[in-house]
Amino acid sequence: MSFNTLKKLPGFILVFMIFSLLACTESMESEAELNGPNEDTESNYSADIYFPLPSDPGQLYETEELNFHVQTVISGISIPWGMVFFPNGTVMVTERDGNLWLISEGQRINEPVGGVPEVFAQGQGGLLDIEIHPDYEDNGWIYISYSKPGSEGAHTAIMRARYDADNHTLTDQEDIYVGQPMTSARHHFGSRIAFDPDGYLFFSIGDRGSMHTAQDITNSNGNLFRINDDGSIPQDNPFVGRDGLDEIYAYGLRNIQGMAVHPETGTIWTNLHGPRGGDELNAHDKPGANYGWPEITYGINYNGTTITEHTEKEGMEQPVMHWTPSIAPSGMDFVTSDRYPGWKGNILNGALSFQLISRIVVDGNQFVHEERFLDGIGRIRDVRQGPDGFIYFSNESNGTINRIVPAE
Repeated sequence: MSFNTLKKLPGFILVFMIFSLLACTESMESEAELNGPNEDTESNYSADIYFPLPSDPGQLYETEELNFHVQTVISGISIPWGMVFFPNGTVMVTERDGNLWLISEGQRINEPVGGVPEVFAQGQGGLLDIEIHPDYEDNGWIYISYSKPGSEGAHTAIMRARYDADNHTLTDQEDIYVGQPMTSARHHFGSRIAFDPDGYLFFSIGDRGSMHTAQDITNSNGNLFRINDDGSIPQDNPFVGRDGLDEIYAYGLRNIQGMAVHPETGTIWTNLHGPRGGDELNAHDKPGANYGWPEITYGINYNGTTITEHTEKEGMEQPVMHWTPSIAPSGMDFVTSDRYPGWKGNILNGALSFQLISRIVVDGNQFVHEERFLDGIGRIRDVRQGPDGFIYFSNESNGTINRIVPAE
């Protein structure tokens, strides 16, 4: 209809036509919101933003919900512990011995990143997890957990720094948390890092091999912590103004090795190493909760003796699930990518001693089902979903970073 024709129409008809058009447009927008992304939306994930897709997809693995290939994208890293994906397509990987590697355009830069702190690289200690600030593109902050040496031993520390690309080094280094007391123990440092949707920084420290300290909230051992991005303490933390360290969010946790944020609720989820049996998956939706170690556990001592007769006590939380025998869980992440429709909403959880990936289905905070695959592939240390929608995992048995690619 031409503009001249429209001018000749009575006013009430024009008003009716305008409202009809607006209603139609609103209906179309509402339908799009309800239906979510269409098939074309999935192509918004760039297939090779971090690593080019090879022409040969590699071995095919078959699982309950989908089939996939595993592709090695980086090799030659001694013990790849943590990894983080940057918006510009680069990746940083921590090596437990103390090196920090930058991967650009799918290739590892020959020289490690400078400015990395000295680490206590003994036993389970070293350069551990790495994460970027939710507003990284504005402030440039990178967060690293590591075992910090001291005159009386070592403890887990959280450092933040910025990356100077021109000089290939970290700058503005600042320890925003150092665990206490220092100890000569060589194990149970933790330590994973995650930001929740409100911008709070969560991190873990293990019991440092002294199990009963996990019930003592006046020290840093055996806890999940919550701090602000600059290291200050949120005033609504559960022990502020009470006995105990203000930074503690939950306690009674033997040695957290995996951490992820639930994509719908924003709740922090973790896994931890039990002793011989009693590895746990936990949802941390109760500030100040006591998860019981070592007063309750489904595990026993490594020599077969009893730690406690109790698997539950009043006032102590039960895990969402536990692994007995122990699989030695490691890095974990929730699957949100459209690349894996059969796994969407599930947890992918690495395992060190069992050398596999565990896919865990949950309903709310309830365990539903577990599937295990890639048995014997190697000691999987970290599992991350990249911004490109692919699942990546590090294998410390052969020093590689690998990608899971669904079969067409």
